[in-house]
Amino acid sequence: MFFSSRISKKELAGLCRRLSTSLEAGVDLRTTWAREAERAGRAATRTRMNRIGNDLNRGQSLPDALEETGDYFPGIFRSLVEVGDKTGHLGESLGQLAEHYEYQLRLRRTFLAAIAWPMLQLTVAIFVVGFLIWVLGVIGESTGTTFDILGFGLVGTRGLVMYATFVFLVAAAVALIVRGIQRGLVWTRPIQRAVMKIPVLGNVVETIALSRLAWTLHLTFNAGMDVRRALRISLESANNSRYTDQIPEIEDSVRRGTSLFETFAATEEYPPEFLDTLRVGEQSGRVVESMEHLSGQYRDRAAAAMGTLTMLAGFAVWAMVAVVIILMIFRIFSFYLGAIQDALP
Repeated sequence: MFFSSRISKKELAGLCRRLSTSLEAGVDLRTTWAREAERAGRAATRTRMNRIGNDLNRGQSLPDALEETGDYFPGIFRSLVEVGDKTGHLGESLGQLAEHYEYQLRLRRTFLAAIAWPMLQLTVAIFVVGFLIWVLGVIGESTGTTFDILGFGLVGTRGLVMYATFVFLVAAAVALIVRGIQRGLVWTRPIQRAVMKIPVLGNVVETIALSRLAWTLHLTFNAGMDVRRALRISLESANNSRYTDQIPEIEDSVRRGTSLFETFAATEEYPPEFLDTLRVGEQSGRVVESMEHLSGQYRDRAAAAMGTLTMLAGFAVWAMVAVVIILMIFRIFSFYLGAIQDALP
């Protein structure tokens, strides 16, 4: 599951938008899908698209064809396609999914653009340190003097290899954690719980997760999906252990006939505005409209929260750059003083 191939969010957003447009215009699904298979960029995507196209030509339904690709397509995509296919509103369901994925792509682009410059600075600082380790080692070999600027015994080519290995392992660990969180793996849950307890950062992560949850609740309820299935998909879409861990408890509560408001309130994990909106929606019989309104509010908050997260990430990167520079200054200065003292009688 960790290394399994999945369709990218960019590919999925474009696929949903084009399929929705074609189906709403009355174009046959098999013709539309064949066109999408031809324009697929990655080989993994093209292979699965062709397989689905062949299944459609044999008379198989799109939901059944998607299921045969495993988890290459997200669960919410497969579920809403199934509901849209059964209700005859496949084009509308795909259009809503397109908006969902396009919004997430905009947030991601904003975040990456904001931290690009600090990350470039950090990369340059890491390369400069590595270059100094190597070049001072070469100078030391020619003069017979050891120049250990970091104080960890990293000198010359051997020191550069050890330094590069350490940097690679740290970067790989961060990448594995991020990928594990994206895939919802069990071992990342303690990390997510710890992050939620950090001041400011925890609030930002909570807002983004609730935004996904409210938006997916609106999509699934509006599609007429079974309540328990809609709740499971919505909680999974939050991609946060605080909410995904509640799935068995919430499903059991709903199975017993408990109202949605009482079910969510019993977990003591949701803010008052979320619970109040859910209660009003149930009492008025307008849960879909209430979730749509709430998801709009949370999407605005998520955009602001992403700005805060970007600022925090930028400060964190700049802090690492500053630490590297300050460390280098002090080490070089102490080495310089040591050389002066050795030269004194």
